[in-house]
Amino acid sequence: MAGSNFVDYIKVFCRSGNGGGGSIHFIRTKLTPRGGPDGGNGGRGGHIILRGNAQLWTLLHLRYTKHLLAQNGESGSGNQKTGGDGGDVYIDVPLGTVAKDVETGEIEGEITEDGQTLIWLPGGRGGMGNEFFKTSTLQAPKFSQPGEPGLEGWKILELKILADVGLVGFPNAGKSTLLSVLSAAKPEIAEYPFTTLRPNLGIVGYRDARSFVMADIPGIIEGAHEGKGLGLRFLRHIERNSVLLFMIPVDAKNIREEYNILLNELQMYNPELMDKGRVLAITKSDMLDAELLEQMKKDVPDSIPCVFISSHTQLGLVKLKDLLWKELNP
Repeated sequence: MAGSNFVDYIKVFCRSGNGGGGSIHFIRTKLTPRGGPDGGNGGRGGHIILRGNAQLWTLLHLRYTKHLLAQNGESGSGNQKTGGDGGDVYIDVPLGTVAKDVETGEIEGEITEDGQTLIWLPGGRGGMGNEFFKTSTLQAPKFSQPGEPGLEGWKILELKILADVGLVGFPNAGKSTLLSVLSAAKPEIAEYPFTTLRPNLGIVGYRDARSFVMADIPGIIEGAHEGKGLGLRFLRHIERNSVLLFMIPVDAKNIREEYNILLNELQMYNPELMDKGRVLAITKSDMLDAELLEQMKKDVPDSIPCVFISSHTQLGLVKLKDLLWKELNP
């Protein structure tokens, strides 16, 4: 992954700005040499703000960002002048970005819409000037309020791909090949495990100029939910897909067993994935003649819509898109 242009995990130190201190000041003019307090309030410290950007697909632009520091608010001054607010820091992120705290692992926010903003670390509030503390019994307060300190800490930005259909299967199940045939995406394709080291996205055209987004997720192996293989790093991308397309090659030892293994990995990782729509595609079906194809249909699971396909001959691809569209639009 060292040379990849797809970056889906960033760890960064963030610090919002301190609030400016309130002013201790008194009116001093020729006409009022011993005037009352007129110290202004301090300005707010700068926020650290996340902003959704639909033009971004990765966190690559933040790869070398190690510190995000907002400006401090300015102190108040005489004549009840409020100090200026500290400059905010905006971080543009792709849709599907999750913000977390490093120490607690707590999710602090998610960005799912273009233009959506989230104040990740708010700046400290400015302190009150001495004019604020004037009362009928305290005519000349000689004190003010300091500004609140900002917040700081190590934070994580984690991208979960937003796509309509996610491809789920063992390495070499034909996921990348299918994506390249159905869309304009150009994923790396070769006959060895883990060719796909990063999620690839493609737009699949459908009837009447409609379309949906398909994501090729790196291959799952048994034990992926425990971090084996490419493991947890890529399983999270499946969480944001509306429909899961399971892909098993026709020459698998046991189609039903492989499907159950894939299903179990997803369930062990996140039980909520079981609520998503599912379709099963048996790939490389051009290897079968008509008689063997009918026989193989008896070996597929009954609990899921299934289609036999071949990306090379385009066998069953129209039916596959129909099934996916039906699951996406029940």
